[in-house]
Amino acid sequence: MPGWSCLVTGAGGFLGQRVVHLLVQEKDLEEVRVLDKVFRPETKEEFFNLQTKTKVTMLEGDILDAQYLRRACQGVSVVIHTAAIIDVMGDIPRETILDINLKGTQNLLEACVQASVPAFIYTSSVEVAGPRSYKEIVMNGNEEEHLENTSTHPYPYSKKMGEKAVLAANGRTLKDGGTLHTCSLRPMYIYGEGSRFLSESIINALKNNAILSCTGKFSTANPVYVSNGAWAHVLAARGLRDPKKSPNIQGQFYYISDDTPHQSYDDLNYNLSKKWGFQLDSRWSPPLPLLYWLGFLLEVVSFLLRPIYNYRPPFTRHFITLSNSVFTFSYKKAQRDLGYEPVVSWEEAREKTSEWIGSLVQQHKGTLNTKTQ
Repeated sequence: MPGWSCLVTGAGGFLGQRVVHLLVQEKDLEEVRVLDKVFRPETKEEFFNLQTKTKVTMLEGDILDAQYLRRACQGVSVVIHTAAIIDVMGDIPRETILDINLKGTQNLLEACVQASVPAFIYTSSVEVAGPRSYKEIVMNGNEEEHLENTSTHPYPYSKKMGEKAVLAANGRTLKDGGTLHTCSLRPMYIYGEGSRFLSESIINALKNNAILSCTGKFSTANPVYVSNGAWAHVLAARGLRDPKKSPNIQGQFYYISDDTPHQSYDDLNYNLSKKWGFQLDSRWSPPLPLLYWLGFLLEVVSFLLRPIYNYRPPFTRHFITLSNSVFTFSYKKAQRDLGYEPVVSWEEAREKTSEWIGSLVQQHKGTLNTKTQ
């Protein structure tokens, strides 16, 4: 294939950084443009020090700035759009989430049309499919089932509408007369070194004598390791540029999982951290229906207090549903169309993540009760 260039949005994020690290190993990639609103100093240094023949161009700009996006897309062959606000607790205003996740995506699609970028890969979410209820059970689901989340919670709604816009844009005529080809990837819950959610769980546990809080004991999930999720994006970029593979990928969405064993979110946290003495909370927890309605009452309290006080509930109905459902998906379609195979095994992913958790323990060891459990 001839030399090509790629723009990665959200490149300073958990997934975006891994995508960039894998992209620069592509032998025919001439330039990768890494875009984020603001890069942390350590991320800037990391990208600056990448030992690669690929030119790395750092861009700091707002995804809501249509003119900036158009300039960023000039001369680019592929856009990989990972930028998003992830919010499971309802902490961020709905308007902000819809602006970034939906309007930002629409802006970027239009920039691709105006700058004649022929390929667009969207990082969607399994939440586009659901779960719609904690009672819903999906085991090894697939794309043919066309599950759709009916939740009005801003995060899944914004990702669902963003994905619809991306897939609807497939086949649009570009300014130079070419054609835009798009696809969407729906990763499962992503874990690994640098995960914000995992970091928060570990730091909270360190403040509680290394006891991990149990928030997802009723769930069955198939989480995906971050490098495997990133690898699927690289394969999608290859596939949309390959005249033989592209017709099967255009306008399609794909669930991205790996060979991490199906387990509850609580068990995942424990399996990744037990080496460092962490334990699951063994206290009684209320049954799931009661937790759900407690979430509803907490939301009502939050709503009633809003005029005088910004009360943030410890959990909501959306959080209870998301973290306690039986909701797993197969990656067979990605295997068939993209040639996707996980590049990191569960054993290696667990070891790498565990070592990173060990570094968090070292950073916060002053708050850890070091008594043997």
